[in-house]
Amino acid sequence: MKIALNVKRFDPEAGNETRNQQYAIDLPEHSTVLDALIHVREYVDATLALRCSCRSAICGSCAMRVDKQACLACKTKITDIVKEEGQEILVEPMGNMPVIKDLVTDMEVHWSKVRQVTPWLRPTGPEPEREYLVSNDAMMDVAGAMNCIHCGACVSDCPVLEIDKSFIAPAALAKAYRFAGDPRDGTHKERLQMLSETQGGIWDCTRCNMCVEVCPKDVRPMDLIMQLRDKAVAAGVAGGTGKRHGDAFSSSVRRLGRLDEMRLLPESVGIFNAPRLLGELRGAFRMMRVGKLPWKHALPLVSKPIPGIKHVRRLFDQARREEKETKE
Repeated sequence: MKIALNVKRFDPEAGNETRNQQYAIDLPEHSTVLDALIHVREYVDATLALRCSCRSAICGSCAMRVDKQACLACKTKITDIVKEEGQEILVEPMGNMPVIKDLVTDMEVHWSKVRQVTPWLRPTGPEPEREYLVSNDAMMDVAGAMNCIHCGACVSDCPVLEIDKSFIAPAALAKAYRFAGDPRDGTHKERLQMLSETQGGIWDCTRCNMCVEVCPKDVRPMDLIMQLRDKAVAAGVAGGTGKRHGDAFSSSVRRLGRLDEMRLLPESVGIFNAPRLLGELRGAFRMMRVGKLPWKHALPLVSKPIPGIKHVRRLFDQARREEKETKE
């Protein structure tokens, strides 16, 4: 099987310039992208740098981007990518991380995020007299998060991290769920408080689903982040822009039957958060220019509810009553 590779190269000793290099090789049809890259390194170009170890989708070392999406090269078969003869396979280093050389990236971005969530148990109270036996149900709840092999694929393709470097990132937040849900930990609420109120925490995820798409172990980080949000609300952790945003959103719809864009931002970030509000002025003016923020909405007194608003309020009140009855 003839394979055409287009590999993004970077050599810090050659002027810090990136370039793409093409390789044409012949391999069996069952070959993976990692097989192709190792063949190039061993028999075609010994200068090609890449990471690999187990070749069995266990260690996570060979994570890279193939055709613009992060994956494990050892788990990605050539035949799953190439749909027609002569089709080129683009291979690049992971995103959101500094490139050391060619396909090797600096994983410190990922590990610094993991350290940020305190990835170890912090029991409180007296030392138990015997081993703490955790129920099967409790461990099954966190088992998904424990499947993470820290390959960095979700970190690579996270669009939030690309824009906001403070975002804790999907892998670390999945790890945070593993400890926030462990009954042996004594700092449950403190963990949720940190994850909720820290800039770049659980409320900054945009639910784009990209981390779920690229995860080779089906950890589903986005789902765990959403569950952390639910845990934070249930624990009474009221801080965080995201929680205030949700409250402001629902309040606006109940009051007017529509979204009051002019009040949404101040109520979400806090009316006394002047630096954040001033930083959003440019975006606000652009929204006004295209009609997203009508000037009349600047005055709450002229913001009129939609016709039939009583029906909207009835649905809201009914849902709140049912929620209260369920909790009781």
